[in-house]
Amino acid sequence: MSYPIVLLPAAKQDIRITAHWYESQKKGLGSRFADEVRKATKYISSYPNASMIRYKTVRSYPIPVFPFMIHYVVDELNKRVVVFGVFHTALNPDQWEGRLSES
Repeated sequence: MSYPIVLLPAAKQDIRITAHWYESQKKGLGSRFADEVRKATKYISSYPNASMIRYKTVRSYPIPVFPFMIHYVVDELNKRVVVFGVFHTALNPDQWEGRLSES
């Protein structure tokens, strides 16, 4: 059973901004980033508990090839995955933990 993915507005913005930045570096790279995010969320949808919990209830899934992770929580009550951010792996967790209250 797969869980639907709910991308919070801030997560959508993370993806847009990052894809735009990669596209400005090399034509087609932004699309590749967006494709990798889609593949990763499809995997997460099918296997929501496969990623280890890294911060309290937050799971993180690495995006292949890119130094970014999808940060999400599994909402077992509503049988869904809530993605609240797609962050660079070097970002300090203190900078994004405030987003948890949006989920």
